Amino acid sequence: MSRVMIYGGTGGIGLATARALRARGYALHLAARDPARLSSAADELGETTFSAGDVADPAFFAAATEAAGASLAGLVYAVGTINLRPLGRLTREDAEHDFRINALGAFSAVQAAAAALKAGAGESGSGVVLFSTVAAAQGFAAHASVAMAKGAVEGLALSLAAELAPQIRVNVLAPSLTRTPLAAAITGNETLTQGIAAMHALQRLGRPEDVGALAAFLVSDEAGWITGQVIGVDGGRSTLRTKG
Repeated sequence: MSRVMIYGGTGGIGLATARALRARGYALHLAARDPARLSSAADELGETTFSAGDVADPAFFAAATEAAGASLAGLVYAVGTINLRPLGRLTREDAEHDFRINALGAFSAVQAAAAALKAGAGESGSGVVLFSTVAAAQGFAAHASVAMAKGAVEGLALSLAAELAPQIRVNVLAPSLTRTPLAAAITGNETLTQGIAAMHALQRLGRPEDVGALAAFLVSDEAGWITGQVIGVDGGRSTLRTKG
């Protein structure tokens, strides 16, 4: 059974992706911080192994990849930060943390798994999915640190898609605000949530399943002729303005 490695697969978009991939018949290896949540997710999903550790630790990537096995059909790096502060309230440490978790984490995950992904590549290649944000292209106030980090993810993905082809396909999903545990500080305010939802053509925030379904597709052989793309899963936020 083909195996896919998912960083951050215990909640939100990562868990939704894991469920979608299991429905497609993939075995999984999850990598995240909380052993209890990893164990719970593995029990729910079945055919799932896991590694507990912190993506802020450079050594974690090699250890997790070794535990996942010598052959991988895909890799999903569903780890990120939401650090929304105006420039004057950001510190260098904030920016370095966001860059380390989002961009350097994605780089390290792919670098550690590249040999296993090549070994597991079928006729359609193995599939890597990284995550950006609609804010990387749109330019939202108070998003300087996270947008800088996610913009680096997009540049990384394009470079890797060119370098690792044809054995490995690399694509990026760029969601708008999605109802995940990571975004709970924002989505917990219903007045604020309704206002943000109204900025989208589809008049709602995203659900983890909206993003996870596309991530699973991009890993699969059905996406065998798709690489080097940044795809918005954003209710139309990146391209449509339905009011004035």
